[in-house]
Amino acid sequence: MSPDNANALGVFGGMLATIFLVGAVLTVFFVWCFWRVFQRAGFNGALGLLCLIPTFGPLICLLILAFGTWPIEQQPVPTHGGMPMA
Repeated sequence: MSPDNANALGVFGGMLATIFLVGAVLTVFFVWCFWRVFQRAGFNGALGLLCLIPTFGPLICLLILAFGTWPIEQQPVPTHGGMPMA
């Protein structure tokens, strides 16, 4: 293997590792964000793991949140003297 080929292979390997690392960090970030949103909407937070499905996972999460009935909306609003509590 010539030195030029070895250098090219090293650069390619470094680029591939960087792309993999950035992709892994973004995936973990999206799972965490959707986990929090699902919890606050009253769903099981583990639905955020749907983001692990390549290509369609985040779309499925958005569709559930956009068109689903949120369990948090089904709970009665606590009142104090006829006024909703903040």
